Amino acid sequence: MIGSAAARLPFLLKVLSIRKALSVQVHPDKVEAEKLHRQFPDIYKDPNHKPELAIALTDFQALCGFRPYAEIDDVLKKSLELQELLGESVLAKFAATDKSAVKIAYEQLMHSGPDAVQRCIERIADRIRTEEDAEPCELRDLFCRLYADFGCDVGVLSIYFLNYLRLKPGQAIYLAANVPHAYLDGDCVECMACSDNVVRAGLTPKFKDVDTLLRLVAYDCLPGEAMLFQPVLLNLLEQPFTRTFLPPVPDFAVAEISIPNNVGEYSVSNPANGSILLVVRGKARLTIAGSEIELRVGKIVFLPSSAGRKVLLMLEDAGVPFLAFQAMANDFE
Repeated sequence: MIGSAAARLPFLLKVLSIRKALSVQVHPDKVEAEKLHRQFPDIYKDPNHKPELAIALTDFQALCGFRPYAEIDDVLKKSLELQELLGESVLAKFAATDKSAVKIAYEQLMHSGPDAVQRCIERIADRIRTEEDAEPCELRDLFCRLYADFGCDVGVLSIYFLNYLRLKPGQAIYLAANVPHAYLDGDCVECMACSDNVVRAGLTPKFKDVDTLLRLVAYDCLPGEAMLFQPVLLNLLEQPFTRTFLPPVPDFAVAEISIPNNVGEYSVSNPANGSILLVVRGKARLTIAGSEIELRVGKIVFLPSSAGRKVLLMLEDAGVPFLAFQAMANDFE
């Protein structure tokens, strides 16, 4: 339906259901992606960047971006195990400076030998076992879960450096180039530029390119709430139930179409280059080129430009709100 190779869509749309954490990773920008592809084509298989947008469908957990310096400083002061792993010299530099020291500490962590990392992680696990009657602690519970799944992988210790986010359905994170992240648990809709460029450094049995990740990673040290990506209402009068996520890249945008159960019909915009519609909840019908298409949970439909700039949805299940996500190129001004 899309046509020639020159008319390929510039994005990929997925639904992810995560029960075991994905790797600690970053994605290179276009310039770095081209370099990596030239130098290591067997590892980095294309020259494109891979910005990503994840919109939570359920309660969703992720690591995303470095914590503020003060939070990491507090964690280090409370963890004798991490203090031993990083060493006095790194700790002294960390205490004497600000977020620039986060780079020094994280590089020391990621370059630590496997025996030292194993000793640190096992000592933390032993300490936690003696604290079973302590008050609930989300970070401690996360450590135990990752330790059970990945053992003494150094990525387990990244939880003390990266923001631990708990998203509610409808909340989103945008992962720009070089932002460290790992999806931990839950279901999400994910849209990204067409690429498979992933620089991994932990929580994975796959190839880890630690040096490249450390060279690229952004040490912005922002609070967790700053990592949430907010949608906008582009047409409140005609489309009050459509929120659009507009990342700062031309490759993609995503509209969340959430229609209450007392609405019988609803108009959806269709951009000049067409779009993909993914149904998550409810039932509806639409007509394209004289053909009626049923929309139900799990249905994916390509809306070609020939369908027109407006597509009318006829809602069918009056007792169930309708929820769909529409992915398109980001041609909005």
